[in-house]
Amino acid sequence: MPEGPELHLASRFVNEACRGLVFGGCVEKSPISRNPEVPFESSAYYISAAARGKELRLTLSPLPGAQPPREPLALIFHFGMSGSFQLAPSNALPPHAHLRFYTAPPGPPLTLCFVDIRRFGHWDLSGEWQPGRGPCVLLEYEQFRENVLRNLADKVFDRPICEALLDQRFFNGIGNYLRAEILYRLRIPPFEKARTVLEALKQHRLSPKLTLSQKIKAKLQNPDLLELCHSVPKEVVQLGGKGYGQASGEDDFAPFRAWLQCYGMVGMRSLRDRHGRTIWFQGDPGPLAPKGGKSHKKKSSGAQRGPGDRVEDHPPPSKAPSGTRRAWRGLPERTTAQQPEGTSLQDPKREEERAKANSGCCRP
Repeated sequence: MPEGPELHLASRFVNEACRGLVFGGCVEKSPISRNPEVPFESSAYYISAAARGKELRLTLSPLPGAQPPREPLALIFHFGMSGSFQLAPSNALPPHAHLRFYTAPPGPPLTLCFVDIRRFGHWDLSGEWQPGRGPCVLLEYEQFRENVLRNLADKVFDRPICEALLDQRFFNGIGNYLRAEILYRLRIPPFEKARTVLEALKQHRLSPKLTLSQKIKAKLQNPDLLELCHSVPKEVVQLGGKGYGQASGEDDFAPFRAWLQCYGMVGMRSLRDRHGRTIWFQGDPGPLAPKGGKSHKKKSSGAQRGPGDRVEDHPPPSKAPSGTRRAWRGLPERTTAQQPEGTSLQDPKREEERAKANSGCCRP
């Protein structure tokens, strides 16, 4: 499922691909899509995009003198399990192109397409970010941090930290692979109580005697969980390409697959959380682990697989020190000796569909 970095990369793609292109005519929706028709027509308009958390805003801006005269229109996209944007020749549209924006002549006819193979993605015509979502972990870090620490009395923080990290009211942009990578780096058991993990951050203050450079160095060497909620997605964006992808073997996803340390990796263990989503981890799952839940360990089956070949949503390696609060502050370098062999996992697509059915207050 596309997460914050993938939405950010998609907005960057739209802005770069559509720079200098003039679009014209009506916006066309595929007949099988259940999403609303887009009531927009203009003889000449530009397209731009912006992302916030797990949402993308696409703005259609008519040029001066375009007919009929009209105001710009903004659409909000949620990518669901497989949404993306592609720019293609108009005579060779990709399959599953459910919303199409055509360029105006002269010039080669091109089409910007919202492509969604599994059709869980959707768009709405309000043009406004979903009000229930919190600040973006990528672009609004200070507001994001304050929002979490100010609301620790919320009942969501009674739940395991792995489940709280998917609540978009507080962690807008964090999804299944990101929560696994963040918790793994800090050696935090995924089923530790969220409030127990986060309350310690309210008292965490660097010494005022440190210089600015010393404070920056200390934060880089020992980031806390909320800092990693910002910096880990940022790492994915800096990789370029498309971020997370189900299609293995594509060059666009190779850097991302090489970047993963925990999610679906050989030797990592997995459990399903309360919503049926798989959390990948290493070591002790924590005190709130589901009773009777069987942990699976990912086994090597020849070559290393990519996310599309992995199970649902996260993993861990062999025995490692259990996550103590002291260990939560930093991650020791991982050696090959710490990478044990594991067993096969489950099917990511089934997990994602279950997650869709059980989504919480905000649609991730």
